[in-house]
Amino acid sequence: MLIGDFDFELPEAQIAQTPLLKRDSSRLLVVDRTKGSYSDAGFSDLPEYLREGDVLVVNNTRVFPARLFGKSETGANIEIFLIEELEDGLWSVLAKPGRRLSVGKRVDFADGFSAEVIEKDATGRVSVRFSADGDLYDALDRYGRTPLPPYIKRDREAPETDRERYQTHFAKERGAIAAPTAGLHFTPELLARIKDLGIEVCEITLHVGYGTFEPVRVEDLSEHRVAGERFEIGKDVATTVNLAKKDGRRVVAVGTTSTRALESAAVENGTIVPGKGVAGLTIVPGYGFKIVDAMITNFHLPRSSLLVLVSTFGGHSLIMDAYKHAVANGYRFYSYGDAMIVS
Repeated sequence: MLIGDFDFELPEAQIAQTPLLKRDSSRLLVVDRTKGSYSDAGFSDLPEYLREGDVLVVNNTRVFPARLFGKSETGANIEIFLIEELEDGLWSVLAKPGRRLSVGKRVDFADGFSAEVIEKDATGRVSVRFSADGDLYDALDRYGRTPLPPYIKRDREAPETDRERYQTHFAKERGAIAAPTAGLHFTPELLARIKDLGIEVCEITLHVGYGTFEPVRVEDLSEHRVAGERFEIGKDVATTVNLAKKDGRRVVAVGTTSTRALESAAVENGTIVPGKGVAGLTIVPGYGFKIVDAMITNFHLPRSSLLVLVSTFGGHSLIMDAYKHAVANGYRFYSYGDAMIVS
């Protein structure tokens, strides 16, 4: 298939700029693959669409403040967005404006906190080595800002109001540059209701990286590759998931990140292997899911790898029709938007 098959019109007013006051007050579109149907609900109604014996898998990665503002040696304003740690202190970043930086130049963020440009490539990636008085992550926590997606408009001088809200309730393991947004809707009370139904909630870790939201740069999806992201699945979680599959019970993935981690850890006999790894799997039409039986997800960008993944799971025609319904009925889109469950 072509990436153009995953395009749709979305009014700008439906791109959620701020989160709702209460996490689980968002809307939920319920998509039934067997019936080829969809219906409207609220996220607080989610337990009605789960079953006793289901295993709900969430991603417990924690977003760190990966967006920095500093000044070059000439006094120019520079924005640095951290992408990937290459080695201790050395990071691959995006810099804006990149033309202001050349190898050997320094960017200062605060007294005792700076970065030196080590390398630049033709794609716009820049490698920088940070210098900080003390621990780098402590400096990032102090001076960095929450790395909100570009379609969420925030004044860089505004108070940092997203540090808590752009984290899931179960965020623990620091390392993501974007939130696993399907998890943003869960509250402790909702999770308690889910567990009371006899549903086991398991945590895995996939550190969301640039590959999750990097634009698809090819027309033919057979040529598309999503960059790898680090993940970890514990032995207890693997045992729980594998037992559910053996018993014919559903594995419900919260988010495309949990889905990608579970499917990346899968082996041919339909079980997962515990441990650490890199989720290098690119899910496009034709992929056969081995582990995930239902998926909870937000609404994604047109022509994005995430929309391709969800459509591969739910069926292209059904998911694209569901998106049209969501647009026509005023659903809120993207990171702070509404959600859907596909089962």
